[in-house]
Amino acid sequence: MSEQKITRPDEDWRARLSPEQYAVCRCSATEPPFSGKWYRHKAAGTYVCVACRAKLFASEAKYDSRSGWPSYFQPITRAAVSLHQDESHGMRRTEVRCAGCDSHLGHVFPDGPKPTGLRYCINSVALDFLPMG
Repeated sequence: MSEQKITRPDEDWRARLSPEQYAVCRCSATEPPFSGKWYRHKAAGTYVCVACRAKLFASEAKYDSRSGWPSYFQPITRAAVSLHQDESHGMRRTEVRCAGCDSHLGHVFPDGPKPTGLRYCINSVALDFLPMG
């Protein structure tokens, strides 16, 4: 992945993304729990950013957190995502964004499994999937 962040005018993001994808990726919305396409998905492959196609999470890092959203214990590389302090909705959380295009993906919490102890709780609508093979 290039070090250059993908930037587009807002109207371009609106044209490229569905209304749900736009709301999550560009406006930091959250899809309802247990509703996402990738929540129970178990195939081998790579989860990519729906907006820029950057590789984000390997299927080997996915686990069932029972949170209602796809969860991963680590991104595909440290550089794949960026982390930001989020103090919205009266909470203090760590937001996860795509390092490639700055799309909102979800949040990371310190209650995940080994080996990292982290739970990257990601909106399905912010992801697409590339099957292995």
